[in-house]
Amino acid sequence: MESIKAKPFLKWAGGKTQLLRQFEAYYPESLKRGKVKKYIEPFIGSGAVFLEICQTYAIELAFISDINPDLVLAYQTLQAWPDELIAALETLQVQYDKSSQIERELLFSEVRTQFNAQRERTDSRQLSKVAINRTAQLIFLNKTCFNGLFRLNSKGEFNVPYGRYKQPKILDADNIRRISQLLNKTEIRLAEFESCYAIADEHSFIYFDPPYRPISKTANFTGYASTGFTDREQEKLAHLFRRLDREKGAKLMLSNSDPKNENADDDYFERLYAGYSIHRVLASRAINSVGTKRGRIYELLIVNY
Repeated sequence: MESIKAKPFLKWAGGKTQLLRQFEAYYPESLKRGKVKKYIEPFIGSGAVFLEICQTYAIELAFISDINPDLVLAYQTLQAWPDELIAALETLQVQYDKSSQIERELLFSEVRTQFNAQRERTDSRQLSKVAINRTAQLIFLNKTCFNGLFRLNSKGEFNVPYGRYKQPKILDADNIRRISQLLNKTEIRLAEFESCYAIADEHSFIYFDPPYRPISKTANFTGYASTGFTDREQEKLAHLFRRLDREKGAKLMLSNSDPKNENADDDYFERLYAGYSIHRVLASRAINSVGTKRGRIYELLIVNY
């Protein structure tokens, strides 16, 4: 019987769990042959691809990073204090389960207020046990908020409303322990995506999963950070992609939205990544405020091999 694998500890807009089986066909052959020793993911998000790669292939060292300080802090907490985090989440799980619906909504509002009030006093670069409580709050909010979103407003505040779930699984102790074990061979950084250049080499596989370029005027995939991710950032990323290919010899894979879902003539990414292989994978649009618009769409997978 196959052992149970670690899975993402957060629900995340654009998470890749549903695409893992499709992605497998597009991984570099050198990864499958055990020639890739270093895995790098500069937009870690929920970490679905990171967890799959580290549990399936012979990776010796992983580097994960993001510009979201609370997300980075959460991974650092899982790495350093899994048991203490489990205890904090158990307290929240018990409190939520024994509360009435009205009390649950009040609890959610209290935790969200505390989480936002402490945001400027938390520094992932100076890790302390304060991180345990903050990470527990983040996981609690993620599991009990509407649609499992992580969204920040322009002030950097978590602003997703309560989700009214009857039995959310706030604590998954076994999964936290599995992730913590994988993080023992992982370096976690609060950093811009360009920082991966310094650590890349010919034995590296780098997966980029940036905030997606909106495919319509009403779409928005950039709420995980208050600063957004504009076309200027998309083009800086494409420039880095080319430098890593040319100067480092790393294997590169990048995901993004497919503009052709809305406009068959939109060749933005074909122009931006001219000369590279562009594949299309089929995904479910899992998070949309309009239920009738949750359907199947294509996403792009761009590789340099």
